[in-house]
Parts: sequence; structure tokens; C-alpha cells
Amino acid sequence: MRGTHGRILTTVIALLALQLGSLVAPAYACGCGAMIPSRAERIGVDREESAVRWDGRTETVVMRFDVHGNARRAAWIMPVPHRADVTLGDPALFDALDRLTTPEQRDRFHFWPREGDWPFDHDHGDGAGAAPPGAGGVGVVGRERLGPFDVARLTATDPDALGDWLRANGFELPERLTGALRPYVERAWEYVAVRLAPQESGATLRGELTPLRITFASDELVYPMRLSRLARTPQTLGLYVLADHRMEPRSPIGGDRPEVTFAGRIDRPEGAVADLAGARPVHLTVLEQRFPHPDRIDDDHHLRAVADVPYREIAYTEILLTVGGVPVWLLTVAGGTLLATVAALLAVRATRRRAPDDAGALPAP
Repeated sequence: MRGTHGRILTTVIALLALQLGSLVAPAYACGCGAMIPSRAERIGVDREESAVRWDGRTETVVMRFDVHGNARRAAWIMPVPHRADVTLGDPALFDALDRLTTPEQRDRFHFWPREGDWPFDHDHGDGAGAAPPGAGGVGVVGRERLGPFDVARLTATDPDALGDWLRANGFELPERLTGALRPYVERAWEYVAVRLAPQESGATLRGELTPLRITFASDELVYPMRLSRLARTPQTLGLYVLADHRMEPRSPIGGDRPEVTFAGRIDRPEGAVADLAGARPVHLTVLEQRFPHPDRIDDDHHLRAVADVPYREIAYTEILLTVGGVPVWLLTVAGGTLLATVAALLAVRATRRRAPDDAGALPAP
């Protein structure tokens, strides 16, 4: 018995240690870049949303992060194929895109009662619920202060160059990131490195951050994702793609199959959408993808044009079929019961009528 109790206690302690370790361990990657906290702090990005505009020559990515953790400052890195311009994005953009892609609302009637319909409706109460350039192979080609962001555009001749820059600016670079950067260095890509910190002194990075808008030349629509393989928790990506045609990824790159939740032509872009896509008609494709095992991500997203077949999700409101406020199923059951009762009464009555005739009949000779 003591041995059993000892094994149980050991298991409990191990589980607690695992949970504590997950709270302390920093999340080094998110979506298409790497988010790096300072020493002894952590930051996590479980979901990243980006709006991408590509006109065949130039690509613009507007990124919005929802972060959590205890980091008071962090650095974020995004590889880009060519020299990038960086500005603040319009926070109204994603709300406008959400309105354009709202699922179509339809009513759907059902015959038999479900949970929430009488007699299965129950009262649940009120419904309340729960830097300077680094030495050696790093070059800073531009640096700007954008609101809470200190943005540096970097070149690097080897993966360690970014580590030198980050360390010079007070950040700890995980060794795993150096290897993940190697494919970009070999292709002579450049990097957007961002220091971000709350505007309030001593506050932590938490909640929705101001979007960043990054523009660069590109002869294909590419969305860098390779650094996300360093994430230690499942990741999700929401991608709004504005282009001349419906666009879809060439492969799932190690995640679940990308799901198209909207595809359609926007004839008259307005407001923040027009600021990104222009005033001419444009096709909007919305993609959702889950990465249950980020370490399996093996490439960037390369998107291609496909047939311009429109698609919009349908959100059904389930309604119990009624007539005059009375459920049809109840009328049907009541009617059936009434018919069965009448039929039974008629059968009994017919039986009683036949009985005297049978009693007075003489036997055949």
C-alpha cells in the first residue's frame, strides 16, 4: 500500500512540475515570426490574424496579435524576401473584414423537440457564466519608432547575426531559432525586427496589440511560417487574402488542411479595406488553419490562384416547427392518439353489434 501511495505522490508531483514548467517556459514563436521575450519572462501568441494584399508585384501584410504572458518587453522577427517598409496598421481593418465575411443567417426548422425546446427547456438562471547594428554579419538598413514599436530592418549574412543584434539589445536568443533562420539566410532574405513594449511603464504585454503593416516586393504570394515550428503549444492562423483571384495554399505545410471560410468578390472596397486593397474590385479569401504540432511545419505558405468560386458560411438558427404557437410534433402526437382512440372505440362498437346476431343464429343442418 505504501508503494502504491508513493507512486501516486510521485505522479502528482511530476504533473505539477510539468504544469509549472509550462507556465515558466517562454513561447518563442507565433504565426509568421518569432516572438522573443527578455530573460526570465514569457510571452505566448495562441492566435495570429493577418490581412494580406498582393497585386502580382507587391505584397502588404497587416498583422494583429493577441498575446498573453508576463513579459514587459519582447522582440519579434519576421523574414521577408525583399526590403520592407513598415508602418502602423489600421485597427479598424479586421472589424471591416469581419463584417464583409459574416456568415449568412438562415432559419432551419426541426420537427422533434431538442434541448431548449419544450418539454426539455430548463431554467438555467440568468445565463451568467464563466539597437545599434551588431558586429560582423548584421546590417541595420532602417530604424523607426512607431508608437510602442521600435522597428529595425535588418540584413544578415549568417543565422548568428540576428542573435548578435538581439543580444546587443538585451534579449536572449534561443539556439533553436538560429537553425530555423538558416533557410532564409541562404535565400538572402531580409528581416523586420521589432522591439515592443507597453506604453505604460512596468506594464506587461497582454491583449490585442496595435497592428503592424509590412510592405515588400514579391513575385509570388508568400506568407512566412517556418519560424512557427518553434512554438511549444498548438497554433491557429486566420488569414484574409486580398488579390485579383481566389487564393489558396499549395499545401498544408505540416498543419491541418486549410479551411476556406469565405471566398467572394468585393466590388466596392471602402474604408480600411480600400486603404489596403485600393478602390477597384478585389477577391477576398479567408483561410483558417490549425497547427496541432507546430514542430511539423516544414515550409512557408505559398498561395496560388484557383477558380473564383464564391463561398460563404451559413449559420443556421434552429427553430421548432409550430402552428399557432403549438409545436407541430405535439399536434401530430395528439392527433394520432385521438385517431387511435376513435378507431379503438369504433372497433369495440362493431364487435358489440355482431355479438347478438351470432348468439341468435341457428346451426346449419
